[in-house]
Amino acid sequence: MDRKEIEELRERVSCVAVLETAGFAIDAKESTRRAVKYRRASEIVILTHEGQGWFDPLGDAKGDVFALVSHLESVGFPQALEHVASLSGFRSASPVWQTGPKKVTIVPVFQRWLARSSPAPASGVWRYLNRDRCLPDDILRQAIRQNLLREGPSDSMWAAHTDDTGTVTGWEERGPDWRGFSSGGTKVLFRFGAAAGLRICVTEGAIDALSLAAIEGLRDGTIYLSTGGGWSPNTETSLRHLLRQPSAQLIAATDANSQGETFADRLRALTDELDRDWLRLRPTADDWNEVLKQRGG
Repeated sequence: MDRKEIEELRERVSCVAVLETAGFAIDAKESTRRAVKYRRASEIVILTHEGQGWFDPLGDAKGDVFALVSHLESVGFPQALEHVASLSGFRSASPVWQTGPKKVTIVPVFQRWLARSSPAPASGVWRYLNRDRCLPDDILRQAIRQNLLREGPSDSMWAAHTDDTGTVTGWEERGPDWRGFSSGGTKVLFRFGAAAGLRICVTEGAIDALSLAAIEGLRDGTIYLSTGGGWSPNTETSLRHLLRQPSAQLIAATDANSQGETFADRLRALTDELDRDWLRLRPTADDWNEVLKQRGG
């Protein structure tokens, strides 16, 4: 098969075909139009670029449809090419969302953040966080004082991810009818609480980080983090920076499900490497916000 035929095959066969025939199923609740999540037991693959690209949120693997086959089947390119060719007539049962071409003006991430207002009492975002998510007023006010929250479109919350210098690199987006991450942004860490805290609690979402802080009464010496459900090289670099003090303790406060356990194992491997204290703090419900809601805020 020559290069032209390989390129045509790459365009013709979506990563969706590879995942569905391999037993993966779409997780509609955790998906957006830009990033569609597929699961197979504890394995997760996120599809991008309308099914032509993918990445592993729990690792560094990513690429095109051929790389996906190689990743899943542990085979070389010739075997991956043969497998993709066999799927050229496959029809997806759950196609990736299709969007028409549109002209987009790219505005730098930090400028977009500054252009948005902080949530105010009685605003749509405040009601969503306080009423629907049961986050107490004092936790919301503290997060606003730390410049961590903004009002997004359609009553959605923007929760800032920052690098080690405090620069906003992107934000988690959560609302009554929407979840995602800022277009063009970079996941690093959402950071709430004591910036120099040596008790480092890691959750998978900003709302879970705020929920755990509410449950614990914003414990002294604690920084509550969210990875935004991902694990990028930038995230790992920042965690290593936070764990630089020998007395630092990392708390794996991830969800009580297979993905949360996978994250917890990865966090434990990091602390083992750095010779730091580690503790698993597992929510009694699926996540910390569910625990908070069960307690009534």
